[in-house]
Amino acid sequence: AWASDGPVGRWKTIDDETGKVKSIVEITRAADGTLQGKVVEVLSSDKGPNPTCDKCKGENKGKPIEGMTILWGLKADGDEWSGGTVLDPAKGKTYKAKLEMISPDRLGMSGCIAFFCRQQVWQRE
Repeated sequence: AWASDGPVGRWKTIDDETGKVKSIVEITRAADGTLQGKVVEVLSSDKGPNPTCDKCKGENKGKPIEGMTILWGLKADGDEWSGGTVLDPAKGKTYKAKLEMISPDRLGMSGCIAFFCRQQVWQRE
């Protein structure tokens, strides 16, 4: 049953380079049925408390990362969600996003440019 609701909920994001918990992202279902994720709490940042997206372009430039939607447009595709976009606020870049449930409490979040992908494993809060 957890596969149908899948990634909806609150997740601790784990930095794939340091292993530190960086933030809490809440994944919700948008009106069109796609999934989106918003940073509800920044727990650890190189820029101190209340970091802003200095490297972002457009409407997110200089905005607080807390409260920012960083994941959007993900559609169910078998047992994963793909076709979406993820924003890395630290780098200000967007990547093609894919989510897959590893277990009820672990979520694989991949961001890809061309054929190069990096995966983080997020833990359910």
